[in-house]
Amino acid sequence: MNAIKNIIEKASALNKTVVLPEGMDPRVITAACACVARKICTPIVLGTPEEIATAESLAHMKLADKGIQTIEYTQGDAELEAAYLEAWNAKESKKPAEKQKIIDLATAQKTLRTKRIYFGGMMVKLGRVDGLVAGSIASTGDMLRAAFHTLGTQKGVKTASSCFIMDLKEPTPFGDSVLAFGDCAVIPNPTAEQLVDIGLATAQTYRDLTGCEPRVAYLSFSTKGSAAGDLVEKVQKAVELARPKFAELGIKMDGEMQFDAAIVPSVGELKNPNGEIQGNANVFIFPDLQAGNIGYKIAQRLGGATAIGPNLQGLAKAMNDLSRGCSAEDIVGTICVTLLQSTTK
Repeated sequence: MNAIKNIIEKASALNKTVVLPEGMDPRVITAACACVARKICTPIVLGTPEEIATAESLAHMKLADKGIQTIEYTQGDAELEAAYLEAWNAKESKKPAEKQKIIDLATAQKTLRTKRIYFGGMMVKLGRVDGLVAGSIASTGDMLRAAFHTLGTQKGVKTASSCFIMDLKEPTPFGDSVLAFGDCAVIPNPTAEQLVDIGLATAQTYRDLTGCEPRVAYLSFSTKGSAAGDLVEKVQKAVELARPKFAELGIKMDGEMQFDAAIVPSVGELKNPNGEIQGNANVFIFPDLQAGNIGYKIAQRLGGATAIGPNLQGLAKAMNDLSRGCSAEDIVGTICVTLLQSTTK
């Protein structure tokens, strides 16, 4: 179980920069100082002087002592505000006239000067930093809205989603020690088309974070038509739509299939004799959020796996959400995940 150690080592070799918008959180102060002390990356922290001073007092350390830059986002930034205004109105102009919400410069200024994650998101968009990590205080909803409004989704992907990297206590029957589960945190009931995007994004995240080739299984309670109904048909449609896209990328993918057929070779050979995935999957795409969330927590709580995430994916640039119960070390880990994701965006 050393996936996070490997992720930190890989990120440390990149010499990248991350923005941490929640400078009022002492855990963020501790994580930023740890990143510098361990030579992981260059952090930039957002916050007012009063916020940062209070957080530093609680963390018993000072950012200036580590040479860490802070930015008082409430004072504004003309370049970021102009870019936000342009990007927002360009997006709105593509909608039917009656649905457009065109904004003026004053509105753009107010947004970035009052919403620190939007300010940080625009720093990522303009390339001032390589990624953003927040959510120790902000809600997941706030994080996703900021991501959509500042970064948008990557080319060819309409759906932002998430995955967990599962660092296993014991290897799978095929021999994998690290898996990816998606989507376990963002989209409650994805359509077949959204499942295609989730699968492609999760495969990319797995490759980015582990350096290993993904082998993708679309999960169901049915294996190749062993059961029927709307739930099965949704996954079957997703596989049909996804197959040419995965083939173009040279990534192995199969479905619909039950979990045992995806992870146990002897079962996979029996239930899916002509399939591309026969118990050798390392990336698992769940049919909906209920199944995904339950599945990763079973692996975590009963199987002893370490769950790294949720990792946001499908965005144009790297941005990740934290659990509000996270530790400073969790923030360091998520920073490293984000910086690895930034290398392919």
